[in-house]
Amino acid sequence: MSWLQFAAVIGAFFLTHTIPVKPRVRSKLVGLLGARGFTTAYSALSLVMLSAVIVGAGRAPFVLLWPQAPWQHHIVLLGMFVVCVILAFTLGQPNPFSFGGAHNERFDPQHPGIVRWMRHPVLVVLALWAGLHLLPNGDLAHVIVFGIFGIFAVLGRSLINRRKRREMTPARWHALLVQSMAASDFPSGIDLRWVSLRVVAAVVIYLSLLVFHSLIIGVAVVPL
Repeated sequence: MSWLQFAAVIGAFFLTHTIPVKPRVRSKLVGLLGARGFTTAYSALSLVMLSAVIVGAGRAPFVLLWPQAPWQHHIVLLGMFVVCVILAFTLGQPNPFSFGGAHNERFDPQHPGIVRWMRHPVLVVLALWAGLHLLPNGDLAHVIVFGIFGIFAVLGRSLINRRKRREMTPARWHALLVQSMAASDFPSGIDLRWVSLRVVAAVVIYLSLLVFHSLIIGVAVVPL
């Protein structure tokens, strides 16, 4: 794969992520597929395009910037479990402050869950994933890919904050944020069964990534 082809794959990734969520396009797709169908289709497309970008980085011209070391893999394996935990406590939960939330009308600022600690957990997941994968992938193509995702995750917070403030009105956004930051789910408000299920989900996600990483990305994480 040439650098031009690699750039085209990255461009296709961002086009498929920006065009469907434009208000006019999104409304038409939601009308055609339904809200849940749109979310499912968009998520599936995102995973396919993400895989295409990473596979493309592996096939682009190899230019080494720094070598691999065993400690890098250990940090990635440990850090990705943290990523899976954050993801498990985020999926399906209302979050009016960021994208990726479900049933945001049910959000209770007195019991905000993970939103109390991080307003944009999906972006935190993306930033950690990108930063961790930079360590053992010191060739130029992978540095470009993971660097782009990391920068997007960091800068995306301000963009989403501005959009959400505009949608909710600044006064409502600020009041909801203050309530969420002041809330405390501990110790009496914690649902141990819910937390246990989320931890189990995190383990399942983590093990799935270990097993299917070679099938999806083409690189084995651990010997099987």
